[in-house]
Amino acid sequence: MNGDQQLLQILVVSGVMLGFALAEWGRGLLFPKEASRGDLKLDIAMALLLPVISGLVLMASMALCLQFMPEQRGAWAHWAWWQMLLVLLVADDLTQYLWHRLSHTSAMWPLHRAHHSAAYMSVRVVYRNNIFYYAMMPGIWLSGVLLFLGFGWVYVAYSALKVSVIIGAHSSVRWDQFLYQRPALRPLAWVLERTISTPATHFAHHALVEGDGVGHFSGNYGNLLFVWDLLFGTAHLSRRYPAAYGLQDDRQHGQEHWLTQISYPLRKSARPATVLGDGPHGPPA
Repeated sequence: MNGDQQLLQILVVSGVMLGFALAEWGRGLLFPKEASRGDLKLDIAMALLLPVISGLVLMASMALCLQFMPEQRGAWAHWAWWQMLLVLLVADDLTQYLWHRLSHTSAMWPLHRAHHSAAYMSVRVVYRNNIFYYAMMPGIWLSGVLLFLGFGWVYVAYSALKVSVIIGAHSSVRWDQFLYQRPALRPLAWVLERTISTPATHFAHHALVEGDGVGHFSGNYGNLLFVWDLLFGTAHLSRRYPAAYGLQDDRQHGQEHWLTQISYPLRKSARPATVLGDGPHGPPA
């Protein structure tokens, strides 16, 4: 990406995040009673670290391309925008669905559990993950390759759209509830909830419990597209919102230190080893 593309991307992402944050703040939802001081530190730390981590990964990916295939620089820049979009949906969004799904297995769970340890939903939770979760994310590495190949402005537009959907799916504003409550808009809601991630579908993924007809932390892994969940059989639609969020093991053993959550295994857990290593919401699968 050139400087203009990076600036526009930063402005769009910051604007969307700020808009949802102000909407939450106006409704008294930005600082929920369930959030501890550790939660606040974790949320702020990852909001600041993610642009650095993703930026470094993109630069490293493009540097590798320059080293091993310099003649391919800009080779796909002549493609139509819709062709680039289709490639991005597979190389970035589908791979992130698979990465997210893999992160709900016992081996990868420690890198993702910070995202689920929040006992609340908010824009604050969007980028709440272990640093290695992002550093190793295949979609970011592949995006660097596509940028090298000439996807520039299309990548900026795509990432702006994707981030807007992801932020909206985590926000406690629950924008989709407006559609569910109005009969004339329910057909639109039916299409949207089967196409992109919405608060109802993604809140279900963050639920404290499963099996109540609402919570579904063993599915609803989609980030931009919910289509992947429908395609791979991990979708659950209820148009309802869980009563509680977070992790059962945190309620039993106390919350992990925020530094451990974002830097494990560099910083070890002070809790029993089996707790951090357990699969999501229970013993290893």
